[in-house]
Amino acid sequence: MAFKMTRVHVYHTEVSDAPGGIAAKLKPLAEAGTHLEYVYSQRSATKPGVGDLYLAPVLGHNAKDAAKASGMHEVQEPIVMRVEGDDKAGLSGKLTIAWETAGLNLHSMMMAAVAGKFIGYVTFDTADDANKAAIILSELGAK
Repeated sequence: MAFKMTRVHVYHTEVSDAPGGIAAKLKPLAEAGTHLEYVYSQRSATKPGVGDLYLAPVLGHNAKDAAKASGMHEVQEPIVMRVEGDDKAGLSGKLTIAWETAGLNLHSMMMAAVAGKFIGYVTFDTADDANKAAIILSELGAK
């Protein structure tokens, strides 16, 4: 099995927790032709009527200008890692068990498999945890 795990440079902004709140922030990026691979949103646990929007990648001057116009800025946290590789039955269970055994806490995880390949995004509490997770993933891929 072959796996690849890379850090994603994430942009963030707050959004209105109402119909069109996310769309309003994404519209300038769409108009700039930005190709997004990661879009994650959630309601704020502490601010009623507000949500958080995270996205990536934001590459090139047009995309960065559009992100800035939408109130977005690059953030160092959360630590988001893009994971991809060959799919195999039981892989997500083996991987998360290995990470748990190593004492790594996952902030969030989303994975999907299509046509024998998988791709996902995993969020870790620290960069150190993400680095440990990458080593474990490579060891699992070598088996």
